[in-house]
Amino acid sequence: MARLKDGFSTIITFQTPQTSIFEKEVTPPSLDGGDAINTTGMRNTAFRTSSPRSLISVGNISGVCAYDTDAYDDLVDCINVNQSIVVTFPDSATLTVYGALKSFTPNSNKEGEEPTANFEISVTNDNNGTETGPVLAAE
Repeated sequence: MARLKDGFSTIITFQTPQTSIFEKEVTPPSLDGGDAINTTGMRNTAFRTSSPRSLISVGNISGVCAYDTDAYDDLVDCINVNQSIVVTFPDSATLTVYGALKSFTPNSNKEGEEPTANFEISVTNDNNGTETGPVLAAE
């Protein structure tokens, strides 16, 4: 097992359609077990007790990208469409999640700077009604 030493290049691939975005920054999904369940009762004598939750939340994917104006047509077809989304890491490992493009927000265009946009992907863990968590494939 080797750790990542550089974030370049991390890319996002949508199942459909292929979009014309060019990743500049990518924040992979977080994992969160949630707050512990308080199990303290009247028989406790010195310590409060708790128990971990059973379910895991998978956070959203976000980033900054450059884009082609043709991306608007593709992104309209991608917004709120649940699909397989793949994050490819610099070591060629892939993380496949089910989710939907939540937002694509262009930043202001400025002279002398490449136009960029912020994007956010909601991770749903839902494959056509089947609970499906993230799947990591190491290369």
